[in-house]
Parts: sequence; C-alpha cells; structure tokens
Amino acid sequence: MMVWLLAAALGIGMLIGAVGIGGVLLVPVLGVLAGLSVHEAMATALATFIATGVVGTYLFQRRGSIDWAMTVPVCAGALVFGFVGAYVNARTTAPMLTFLVAAIILFAGVYTLVHWRGLTRPVFADRRRAQTMLLLGVGAFSGFGAGLTGVGGPALSVPVMVLLGFPTLATIGVSQVIQILAAGSGTLGNLAYGTIHFNLVVPIMMAQVLGVIVGVYVVHAINVAVARRIVAVICVLVGALMMGKALGWY
Repeated sequence: MMVWLLAAALGIGMLIGAVGIGGVLLVPVLGVLAGLSVHEAMATALATFIATGVVGTYLFQRRGSIDWAMTVPVCAGALVFGFVGAYVNARTTAPMLTFLVAAIILFAGVYTLVHWRGLTRPVFADRRRAQTMLLLGVGAFSGFGAGLTGVGGPALSVPVMVLLGFPTLATIGVSQVIQILAAGSGTLGNLAYGTIHFNLVVPIMMAQVLGVIVGVYVVHAINVAVARRIVAVICVLVGALMMGKALGWY
C-alpha cells in the first residue's frame, strides 16, 4: 500500500504545482490506502502541505509569478483562521467532516470543469484598502477551511479569487504561499487537538515535493487545460462518492 500511497502523493503534488488544486484528494487517499480515520487523515494531510507550499513558493517566486501585494493579506487571514479551523475540527463529528470534505472536493471539481472565468477585472481594483480587506477575508475563509477539513487552502482560495477577477497564474502563485501559512497554523492546532501520523508525513511530503517541482514546470511551459479537466473529473467522482457515504447512501 505504501507504493500506491507514494504514487498518489506524487500525482497530487503535480496537480498542486500545476493548477493549485489537487491537495483535496489526499484526505480520501489516506483514508483508503492508509486506513486512517477522517480526523487522522485530515491532520496528517494538512501537515504535508507545509513542504509543498515552501517548494511551490520558491519555484513560483523564482519565475516572478507571485504578486506579494495580493499574497500578504490572504496569508495573514489564513495564518489566524487555520488554527481556529483545526480547533473546530477536533470538536466535529466524523460524518460531518466527511460531508464537508466531499462538498469542497465537489466544489473544486465543478469549478475546474466548468472553468468559470469570473469578473473581467479584480473586485475593488480602484480601491486598494477595500481590496485588501477582501483578500483578508478570502484568506480567513481558506485558512479556516484548511484547518477544518485538511484539504489545504488552495482548494478554496483559487476558485474564489479567480471568480473575483484576479489573474489565474497570480492566483495559483498565491495558493503556493497560502499552503505554508494555512497548513502551518492548522498543524499547530492539530498538535494540540488532533492526531498526526508523522511516520506517513515525511514520505508523503517527499513524493509531493517532487510532484510540485514537475507541476510548476508544466504550468509555466504548456497549456494546462487538459490537466485541469483531469483533476476536475477526479474531484467530481471522489467528491460524489464521499458525499454518498456521508449521507448514508451506501
């Protein structure tokens, strides 16, 4: 099972680096291949995203693809609310958490499949202070969702920011940085309130980091439309299966 787990982690890392969405799949993978409970899978998955965020941030920054004026307020919101999300996670039932993860995975899949273009220009483009507050809210929402469900901030930040009119590549750059803050903050919360399987964190981190390196190269070198459609279909299928399980359909 470890071989399959590492192969899945490699693929997930590639999706994180290429399209900013992919980490959502690690929670169900850990449940199926490693036999972890939903709480354990969420906490363990979230810890691995610290490394993928560091590597992705370095690679995007080296290519000048990170807009720090956008990134700083998003990450500030994520830093605070990632810990809050982990606290709520420890006090939420497994079926409810499964339902929430399924809903996020479905949302990410449908967004990527439909590829809504959002607004033609960023919200509050001419009102810097209002836009900063909006980005703080996006970060808080994404960080709380990451800490609560273990799916990583990008699963929420990328769709929301694109729909709000922010450039896609810059949004994916922000998603690399938010992983560090949201995952780090949520992991601190899980150290206090959750259960992290560190024997799985290190090998999964290594596989994901390798995948991120490949994925970042891909997103800067080719059209990633095909990759987006593949991850969208996978997310919709996995999300639908998890939703059915959470609702007791099978």
